[in-house]
Amino acid sequence: MLPRSLPISWPDTAASAARLAPGAFVLIWATGFVVARLVAPHAEPLTFLSLRFLGTVAVLTGLALVSGARWPAGWRGWRDALVAGVLIQGLYLDAVFWSVHRGMPAGIAALVTSLQPLFTAAAAGPLLGERVSPRRWLGIALGFVGAGLVLAPKIGAGAGAIPPEALAVCLCGTASITLGTLWQKRTGAAADLRTNAAVQFVGAAAMTVPLALLLEDGRVEAVPEVFFGLAWAVLGLSVGGILILLALIRRGAVAGVSALFYLVPPVSAAMAFLGFGETLAPVQILGMVVAVAGVAVASRG
Repeated sequence: MLPRSLPISWPDTAASAARLAPGAFVLIWATGFVVARLVAPHAEPLTFLSLRFLGTVAVLTGLALVSGARWPAGWRGWRDALVAGVLIQGLYLDAVFWSVHRGMPAGIAALVTSLQPLFTAAAAGPLLGERVSPRRWLGIALGFVGAGLVLAPKIGAGAGAIPPEALAVCLCGTASITLGTLWQKRTGAAADLRTNAAVQFVGAAAMTVPLALLLEDGRVEAVPEVFFGLAWAVLGLSVGGILILLALIRRGAVAGVSALFYLVPPVSAAMAFLGFGETLAPVQILGMVVAVAGVAVASRG
């Protein structure tokens, strides 16, 4: 007689989802640089992001209302979420898309933003009181070396010099998401993830829409690349990716969570190989292995 199958309990399901969340986040987040490259010839960056932020606000607000999620109580809750949205969504994404639009290769933009764990680890101690162990510092260093190996051929054989203003803006975006991660960890522990994310994108839209109206002409071409990029940016990146990121920040130390960003450049390079036919040199494959090892060391425990 065959044994009866046991039903899967909710705790088991939650535990499985928690184990899959880091990998899902890396895959989703890596597509952001692909989207920036995809739409750059067809839409102005701030105008595209304005549409993305407004669409995300609509989707997340509808999700929160249908599910009966609890909205922030009082001005402080709204303020905390709005500040996190300006830092994590608005300034960061505006900087990345603007830099790619101004000539920075998407892979190099991914490498620059992969410096975020170094900034976070350095700031987590004095701002949050987290102790960053020597093992975690070793993992962060390995991750940086691995990300550099993956993108070194692109930097060495790149299509000319990187525009200095694009590099400076991308670095500012990296500093912004670092501060936003720390702010979210410090202020968002009790917030509902669904409504917190919705309010964050309200803050991002409130900052980006006026900038787009002031600095751009509103050019968005009606081509498949823009439609697909906008749909994925709203549903995959802004809804799926951000909800996973906020959940990871809540569950773990911010230095360990931020180490996941080191996997984004290698995954972006792999996506470029599959989607655009870019080849991977042996040193890049080695870099992927080193980056994975670094994330494993930094995130352990």
